[in-house]
Amino acid sequence: MPSQQKLLEAPIHRALLSLAVPIVIGQILQSAYQLTDAFWVGRLGAHQVAAVSVSMPVTFLVIALGSGLAMAGATLSAQYMGAKQYEKVNHVAAQTMLMVLFTSIVLGLTGYLLSPYFLTLLSVESAVYQDALRFMHVSFIGVVFVFTFAMFQAIMRGIGQVKVPLYIVLGTVLANFLLDPLFIFGFGPVPAYGVMGAALSTLVTQGLAAVLGLVVLVKGRHGIHLQRRHFKPDMTYIRRAFFLGVPGSVELSARALGLIIMSFLVASFGTVTIASYGVGSNILQVVTIPAMGLSMAVSTLVGQNLGARQIERAEKVTYIGTLWGFLALTLLGVLAYFFAPNIVGFFIPDDPQVIEHGGEFVRTMALTWGFIGVQLCVVSAFRASGNMVNTMVLSLLSQWVFQFPLAYVLSKHTALAEAGIWYSFAVTNVLIAIVSVAWFARGRWKETRLTEDDHSVLQVTEEALIEIDEHR
Repeated sequence: MPSQQKLLEAPIHRALLSLAVPIVIGQILQSAYQLTDAFWVGRLGAHQVAAVSVSMPVTFLVIALGSGLAMAGATLSAQYMGAKQYEKVNHVAAQTMLMVLFTSIVLGLTGYLLSPYFLTLLSVESAVYQDALRFMHVSFIGVVFVFTFAMFQAIMRGIGQVKVPLYIVLGTVLANFLLDPLFIFGFGPVPAYGVMGAALSTLVTQGLAAVLGLVVLVKGRHGIHLQRRHFKPDMTYIRRAFFLGVPGSVELSARALGLIIMSFLVASFGTVTIASYGVGSNILQVVTIPAMGLSMAVSTLVGQNLGARQIERAEKVTYIGTLWGFLALTLLGVLAYFFAPNIVGFFIPDDPQVIEHGGEFVRTMALTWGFIGVQLCVVSAFRASGNMVNTMVLSLLSQWVFQFPLAYVLSKHTALAEAGIWYSFAVTNVLIAIVSVAWFARGRWKETRLTEDDHSVLQVTEEALIEIDEHR
């Protein structure tokens, strides 16, 4: 594991690589949950793929509501680590874990109870409804495990420890690979659960990951050592984390709501379009993994360098990471453009219509993927500096000002039809990247302080709101 001092003093390229490579590998492995599910569910047919596709945005919305608290904990952990305030790192980790556990239980129960109403609002076809409902119910039961392990990963990344989460993910992905076909198709005494089997497999393996993560934190051998005294509720910290974390929750929730609204629009064109959208979205998640991993490395380095008051180095980290993200996703986009039908056919081989429409979706947006890499790295720098409102505003612009209005107008009021939805992705990728870089270049993010006497966390939201008011 790269030591904290190496992360703060090593050449930026080397520090980024030392963090990004294990994170990218971990992200690739973690995406194998969705890939494995998509591969096996695709063998069941287009209706089953559609059932998973309409379920995911709703599940993501509920998870997003509590994820801002995890962001706050990860941001503070990175800056306290950079400032060498190690006891506060432990305190932040424990308090954030408490909040995340409570939030996940409440949101998981709420999502479970409201699942039928979500699907009714989405006007899901009768052939898809029951499978989607079963998938959502099991997914919401597992929300507490998803939250817990995500919090563990975020805290460990914040302190620069990226290999232990990687090992846990590797083990659970292998378990999921074995359990997925078993639960979906059945074998021996195990019945065939169909689409619900994919959710059951993920539930079991995420539960295992959450337990292992908690064990690592309590054992204290990898940079964080949680003890009973750290879990005593600290309302002062909770209030601070709330102010820092709420914009992050709004950001992710707005993104999830945008996906749900997009699902309404996609569903209006029928099952083939829903399945094409679902497969294309899965492919997009996979190809953005390098930039996601890189952006997480950027977040860790920016946070620790800001905590150590190395502001110019934090800025250089962001620009180097942004360039790398652009180049990596542009290369993947070019490859995806030429092999789109083959890639789509891997996920759903027996439906020529879905292969055709899904291939069009991938080709339309592929050449703009590099701009996603730009946005991800810039947003990570904002988040690491504590400027959560900036990331929230960028998310609102992306989903509600650019993408959804474009998708609606192009698909419903032009001859493009469902292809208008695909074009909205491409246009939004470019626009939001330009806005993100322009805002970052202004430099106001450098003024935020989270570790000076630990008093300015409450001012973060106010400072960002003042900046937003100046744009009006």
